[in-house]
Amino acid sequence: MIQNEYTPDEVSPPGESLADVLEERAMSQAELAQKIGYSENTVSEIIQGRAPITAEMAVKLETVLEIPARFWNMRQVQYQESIDRKPQAHH
Repeated sequence: MIQNEYTPDEVSPPGESLADVLEERAMSQAELAQKIGYSENTVSEIIQGRAPITAEMAVKLETVLEIPARFWNMRQVQYQESIDRKPQAHH
C-alpha cells in the first residue's frame, strides 16, 4: 500500500473538467468539436462521462485549449481507476 497518496472514492469524469474549461472560455461544444476534428456527439459523450478522452484527443485538446495532454490523460486514468476500484454490482 502506498502511503500518503490521495485516492478519492469518487473521481469525476474528465468531461466535467472539459465542460468547465468550455464554460470559462465561452466556447460551445460544437465549436470545440470543429476545432479538434471530432463530431459534436463525441464531445457531448465525453462531457457526459459516457466516452473516454483518448490519447489522440488529449493532444488535440492541448493544441486547441493550451492545457497539457498529460492533464487530460491523467484525468482519464484516474477516472478509469476509480471505476475499476468500485465494487461491481451483480446484475
